[in-house]
Amino acid sequence: MDVVISDHARFEIVRRQLSEEAVRNVAENPQQVVKLKKERKVYQSRYYDPTEDKEMILRVICEERLNQLFVVTAYRTSRIDKYWKKEG
Repeated sequence: MDVVISDHARFEIVRRQLSEEAVRNVAENPQQVVKLKKERKVYQSRYYDPTEDKEMILRVICEERLNQLFVVTAYRTSRIDKYWKKEG
């Protein structure tokens, strides 16, 4: 599925100092997918951030449109307990 990054998502990626490549990687190969309301899903992966010196989650909010994964926005968070869904 092709990944398409919206203008808003591109703006937020720059503003939040994220890598567009990292956002694409998470959208294409997430460690976890969480369904939101309506047609949106969160594609997310955990990683170690050496700048913050802690484990973080990169969350990519997407909509599936035809054969495209449309990135609405992306952000990182250290609130793993809140956002990471435990198995089972």
